[in-house]
Amino acid sequence: MSIIFTFSDDYFENYTTQDNLTPYIVNEDVSPYEIKLPERTAGLVIAAIGFAIFLLAVPGNLLVGWVIATSRHTLTPSDVYLFHLTIADGLIALTLPFSAVSVIYGWVFGDFMCKLLSLIFEANFYTSIIFLACISIDRYLVIVRASETLKSRKRKCSWILCTAVWALGSALSLPALFHKVIQLNETDTLICSESYEMGSAKSWRLAIRGFHHIFGFFLPLAVMIICYSITIARLLRTRGFQKHRAMRVILLVVIAFLLCWTPYHITRMVDTLLRMNVIPNNRAVRGSVTMALTVTHSLAMMHSCINPVLYAFVGEKFRKNMMLYFQRKSLSRFSRSSSQTSEGSTAVF
Repeated sequence: MSIIFTFSDDYFENYTTQDNLTPYIVNEDVSPYEIKLPERTAGLVIAAIGFAIFLLAVPGNLLVGWVIATSRHTLTPSDVYLFHLTIADGLIALTLPFSAVSVIYGWVFGDFMCKLLSLIFEANFYTSIIFLACISIDRYLVIVRASETLKSRKRKCSWILCTAVWALGSALSLPALFHKVIQLNETDTLICSESYEMGSAKSWRLAIRGFHHIFGFFLPLAVMIICYSITIARLLRTRGFQKHRAMRVILLVVIAFLLCWTPYHITRMVDTLLRMNVIPNNRAVRGSVTMALTVTHSLAMMHSCINPVLYAFVGEKFRKNMMLYFQRKSLSRFSRSSSQTSEGSTAVF
């Protein structure tokens, strides 16, 4: 997954004409994402979207993380997973300003930052989605198997699982080390993109994309659907207002995940099929897929600023904790102010 989602000039460097089509012979040693930087207007729009997501995601995730960390109540496993989810989403959002600048001016941050930001993006791409799956598993355990798991749901176990998720995400992100700064042909524009120089570039790319789709979408989605389906079935057999509140949050979580990530993964799979010549490949189709990758990538990044709303602001428990936090801060300021006033009055008399 590249920092810039376009295609390189030499991606279509060789082609032959057959049956009035123009199939392209792909140069697999270069990134599949580069023809040129977007036109000025399109680049400004993409950059503006990136900065907007950054400005929404960072404060939102910081607020959620701070409220959870300062809570005086014992953290449940879901709280722990949500706390780590805010870290992952926040780190993803921190890469967006660099990506936004690169869409307009090319990559101007050097080779080290290219690799570092790619690693950060990739690792948190995986961990963010896996933590969503962990939350769905915990909700299933709490609602469906509460009596069986009450003793086993220890905070220590959830922190150990979080460590395992971060380790898995870091391991899956290692192919980002293939990213480097590349100069576009016949231009001075630099891009940060993947470049495979050992072994078969096609095999590397297909394997990495397979990991993206399996661990970054299909597997977490399957876990969420199974856990939430069983959970909703159990809630339908119960009565009370809390049932409807829980079902509403669950449905919003699944819908937001599907709306944000499904278009991107479908477009990416179409791109893979084009590269394997399963779908006829010509310049018009290639250009459409290029634009679709850029648009759907921006849509997927919106999930990082939607998560705090879904898991926190919609949740009654978080709202109560947030109100308690601000009440404590207000009381603390009032106490300090009263103390200072009292000391001042004593000094006068």
